[in-house]
Amino acid sequence: MPDPTKASHFSLTPIGIISSDYPDKFGVPRQPGLVTAASATLELVSPYDDPLCVRGLEDFSHLWVSFIFHRNPERWSPMVRPPRLGGNRKVGVFASRSPNRPNRLGLSLVALEQIDTRKGVRLHLKGADLVDGTPVIDIKPYLPWADSGINARAGFAPASPGLLNVRFSEAAEKALQMRHDGQALRELICQVLEQDPRPAYHDDHSERVYGLPLRDVDVQFEMGQGTGGKRGIYVLRIASRG
Repeated sequence: MPDPTKASHFSLTPIGIISSDYPDKFGVPRQPGLVTAASATLELVSPYDDPLCVRGLEDFSHLWVSFIFHRNPERWSPMVRPPRLGGNRKVGVFASRSPNRPNRLGLSLVALEQIDTRKGVRLHLKGADLVDGTPVIDIKPYLPWADSGINARAGFAPASPGLLNVRFSEAAEKALQMRHDGQALRELICQVLEQDPRPAYHDDHSERVYGLPLRDVDVQFEMGQGTGGKRGIYVLRIASRG
């Protein structure tokens, strides 16, 4: 048996910081790649902001990003409740992707859109599930032939989750029409809300109004009537955060 008193301890130094469309944990998709309309920028910090560090990276379409769940508490539990199991059934923490982990380490696969080396190094990303201000500790290029398991099994999450219908109130539509990025913001809101960002244990029939920060706006929504009589998300208001 390993002697924990003799185990090595490692210190991790962030190589960069994320700027993203998600000012808060609430609304961040539970997996990368689910919200392709989401943009993020990874700005490398000194001494890692040398353009030589990313030479050749432009030839890869996707990256593995290792990061710290810095907005989560340091405490952890050996059992967690994954949202895909309704927030009630428990599995072992190492059989989940819960952010409440012993070392708060995260790993995300993101699309690399552009590399800007004019002043330091900035990597422009798509599909990231990273809250604004996330410290990144490493990046590696994604290799499809090595990183995609041919006969991989996905346990209690065998397929992507179902999507909810999203509708907008007249006031919300008007707020979008007044913005120069209204169409792009609408797409982002739809992709985030159709994933149902609410806690898994919340009742679909609750009349509660939720507030979701995205980019520079606050989005208020509730469960409502979708198309075909199905339950969905109803966007009530979109207000600039000043």
